[in-house]
Amino acid sequence: MDFSLTAEQRQIRDMVAEFVDDEVVPRAAEIDHEDEFPADLVDEMAELGLMGMPFPEEYGGAGLDYHSYAIGLQEISRGSGGLGTVVAAHTSLAGNMLYAFGDEAQKERYLTPLNTGEDIGAFALSEAGAGSDVPAMETTAERDGDEYILDGGKLWISNGSVADTVTVFAKTDPDAGRKGISSFIVRPEEDDGFVVEGTEEKLGDKGCPTAELRFDGCRIPADRRLGEEGDGFVHALKTLNGGRITIAARGVGIAQAALDQALEYAQQREQFDQPIAEFQSIKHKLADMDTKLQAARMLMHRAADRKIRGEDFIKEAAQAKLYASEISREVANEGIQIHGGYGYTKDFPAERFYRDAKLNEIYEGTSEVLRNTIGDQLLD
Repeated sequence: MDFSLTAEQRQIRDMVAEFVDDEVVPRAAEIDHEDEFPADLVDEMAELGLMGMPFPEEYGGAGLDYHSYAIGLQEISRGSGGLGTVVAAHTSLAGNMLYAFGDEAQKERYLTPLNTGEDIGAFALSEAGAGSDVPAMETTAERDGDEYILDGGKLWISNGSVADTVTVFAKTDPDAGRKGISSFIVRPEEDDGFVVEGTEEKLGDKGCPTAELRFDGCRIPADRRLGEEGDGFVHALKTLNGGRITIAARGVGIAQAALDQALEYAQQREQFDQPIAEFQSIKHKLADMDTKLQAARMLMHRAADRKIRGEDFIKEAAQAKLYASEISREVANEGIQIHGGYGYTKDFPAERFYRDAKLNEIYEGTSEVLRNTIGDQLLD
């Protein structure tokens, strides 16, 4: 087996890494402190083709394979966990919904401006009483002639307050359970009845607004339905499955940042007349951090490889996301420990890496849900 990157993949990695080191890392603390959507950085990423990495050039995308996309997202997340979520929600969720389930007219009208960065995308699935239990959602979409009328609310929507295109899930047949859920394209600036209730104050993931949305008799054209009525639940599962690869990439990126910072600090910080990196206990921490990181990276690429080959990758994506999520927190935690008291302050980014890493274990499938998914796949 060849585990080396191709020349093109190395080129993508180096290009994104250079952008991150020059533009994102110097701004990361500011983004975390201000917690404002970094529109200028998103515009710069759009110019580099980073807002539509895995989609065909005919729709304004960069035409990259899923390995390259994961590598790109990994580098972005290394600079800022919040910026990584902005790109993942925009691309892996909203973009993939349109690419996988939109008709040709919908792709040209809505996917292309997402890929070029002209528009920002969001994916509205979760509700206050329906997170992992998707069929418990209460948002409805009632057909009225050539329109649908949406009523209800969504919670925890990444990019929700800045999105130009939102893929929304609602019940078209409230009595049909998961078979009664459909998916739609909503355009906040065009559709009356779309309301942003507010954004959350979060532990981490700063710079990516997480919004509560409300639909008050929101009328949308019927041709903005994706697929057929009742297809929405399957749309959600398939989209989240692919998205888990990129959350694994976010975890790998944050873990890499935590390790890099810990290595630098351990070689500079002296105690007892020597760098603390010379102490066996610190060496062992660094060794474990890197080993976990490399294993997570390989699980990420294994899932991406199966997706590229068109093979089933439900278990592989769940394993990659589960492991990368948990080790990103573990590596970030050890990074704080290596920094000692400084790690608990905002003088160093170690504490930010920990706060950003924690989200990986919650969104797009909690660690508990993913263990159920993996177990189901093993027993199937």
